[in-house]
Amino acid sequence: MKLDVNALRYMERDAWRTLIAVEMGMRNHEVVPVQLIDSIAALKHGGSFKQLRELLRNKLVHHENKHYDGYRLTYLGYDYLAIKSLLAKGAIVAIGRQIGVGKEADIFEVVNEEGETLALKMHRLGRTSFRAVKNKRDYLKGRSCSNWLYLSRLAAQKEYAFMHALGENGFPVPKAVECNRHAVLMTMVNGLPLTQVGELMNPAYCFKQVVSMITRLAEHGLIHCDLNEFNLMVDEDEKFTMIDFPQMVSTSHVNAKMYFERDAECLRIYFARKFNVDQTDGLDIIPKFEDVAIGTTTLDNALEASGFTKADDKALLAALEATQGEGAEGE
Repeated sequence: MKLDVNALRYMERDAWRTLIAVEMGMRNHEVVPVQLIDSIAALKHGGSFKQLRELLRNKLVHHENKHYDGYRLTYLGYDYLAIKSLLAKGAIVAIGRQIGVGKEADIFEVVNEEGETLALKMHRLGRTSFRAVKNKRDYLKGRSCSNWLYLSRLAAQKEYAFMHALGENGFPVPKAVECNRHAVLMTMVNGLPLTQVGELMNPAYCFKQVVSMITRLAEHGLIHCDLNEFNLMVDEDEKFTMIDFPQMVSTSHVNAKMYFERDAECLRIYFARKFNVDQTDGLDIIPKFEDVAIGTTTLDNALEASGFTKADDKALLAALEATQGEGAEGE
């Protein structure tokens, strides 16, 4: 769904109260009964019913009446709530064009109070497949809100925590600025995704940079799990920046060795095929997992420190795994 912020400028206080009431009701209901929305919003003379019609017209909520009359947030409604909070904090003052789109997130240019252009990443888990995770719902038992907005918030929380920890430890990542709901605000990365780069001046050196990244990650107790040509940005000086961290796992994970070797093999094959990097260029420099995953620094502790639990991570990883390779099927 396209992010259209025009209606946001004209939304009144009662509309925001009603939208927030829907969000609060979704803590315990996937579809929130109208009576509960009205009770939470506490508007005079049943004013929430009028506001719900307007929110529905602007596609900020979705109406269902299969079992009872109720509403749930759409991703656009969740976008509005996140943007409203970031505006209120002064983290951003304007929203620009969309600069990136993927299976699980959209990225937009935004501007802060100092006039600096930043990147706002809006996680959108579930838009590629609503069927796949139904088979994984056991991971979400006990959760009051086992829906895609909840999982997207987990993805944002995890990405922000790891981005901050990695940056603090000298890794080439965007600077984490703010996180709200499913949105992560970060500094803009100069350069292009590696997949859009047709030629490198020194591909062997670039490959060594990338191997150094996955090696250092493992030494710090982490595996990226999706480090490929789409998640590596390269600038004019052929320096790399690593992006996209929701699927990252600890080196203590039961499948950590497999994930490490998969990342390494994916990059080895890509550099060999596209940039003709071979054994003489150092294509065989990839270390063994057992030799590097022995560091005493474990950055996965940063995730727990952020309040992100192991149960949260299990639910998120199950969702990310389930959506891999699925066709588009969402709103």
